[in-house]
Amino acid sequence: MFLVLMIAIFTFMISYLVMTLATLFSKKMIMDREKNSPYECGFDPKGSARLPFSLRFFLIAVIFLIFDVEITLLLPIVTTLNVTNMFSWLFTSLIFLFILLLGLYYEWTQTALDWS
Repeated sequence: MFLVLMIAIFTFMISYLVMTLATLFSKKMIMDREKNSPYECGFDPKGSARLPFSLRFFLIAVIFLIFDVEITLLLPIVTTLNVTNMFSWLFTSLIFLFILLLGLYYEWTQTALDWS
């Protein structure tokens, strides 16, 4: 137990030393001449960096991520077929698929899947 504690303290001290040295010897400057000058294209580097994006595209991307996660939840259902009871496996799978289809129908009726 004492050996584990000593190794943990030694690891913490080494990492703290490396971080402190990296902070002290880094060549970053807050006000750099290159950063304060405008680019060749004429954009002001101190201006707003935010660009407008399509809210419709963002909504489609979020819906895609949600259904992508649901697909990863569907994949283990096939592997548990041999281990579980057939009736409980079928009932659970159908309920889960019904909930997914209900969510898809709701998104479709709210016209969240239309690009126009």
